[in-house]
Amino acid sequence: SDIKDLGIHTELFADGLMRLCQSGKVTNKKKTFMPGRSVTALVMGTNDLYEYCKTADALCMTPINVSNDPYNIGLNDHVVAINACLEIDLTGQVNSESMGPHMFSGTGGQLDYVLGAYRSKGGKSIVCASSTYKKKDGTLGSRIVPFLKAGSCVTDPRASMQYICTEQGIVNLKGCSLWSRSEKLISIAHPDFRDELIKEAENMKLWRPSNKR
Repeated sequence: SDIKDLGIHTELFADGLMRLCQSGKVTNKKKTFMPGRSVTALVMGTNDLYEYCKTADALCMTPINVSNDPYNIGLNDHVVAINACLEIDLTGQVNSESMGPHMFSGTGGQLDYVLGAYRSKGGKSIVCASSTYKKKDGTLGSRIVPFLKAGSCVTDPRASMQYICTEQGIVNLKGCSLWSRSEKLISIAHPDFRDELIKEAENMKLWRPSNKR
């Protein structure tokens, strides 16, 4: 890749970021908040990572209220925040924590970085997911759903959503109506589930004419 002069501001510094730094792609020189430094609150990974951190002069560990403050994140221009999720409903609400009431992970800093990228000049918040997952019985389920399962967490409210990405494509929900949101999300759902999602959107009155305007 010809990408260069990347900067790092993250909650968790892991092996992938170490390899990116070792490749020479990371200089942090274009950052406006703590320029020249890769900012993180946590380090977790292999022994190679911990050995790397011992001599990584550009790596700066900060308290979590510094690394995860959306104001600090947004001080950098062109922030690209990439997060994963478990499911997304047709209005754009994102669940990244639970399967119904059963916890899968913690809240973490996902919303902090979604909001930080949103307020960054030229920033982009991208939430990624595979369009499907395999159930216990071996059948496929859709990660894009009409509504979140009962008891599910709302990690990211719909008003904060920008880019949503699956292997089927990427859409931008910023400023979109309910009709447009559901239409865009259905377009990046797995083809096997799109007709069903359209019917559900109609039943939920998301696809009524007043929502299309």
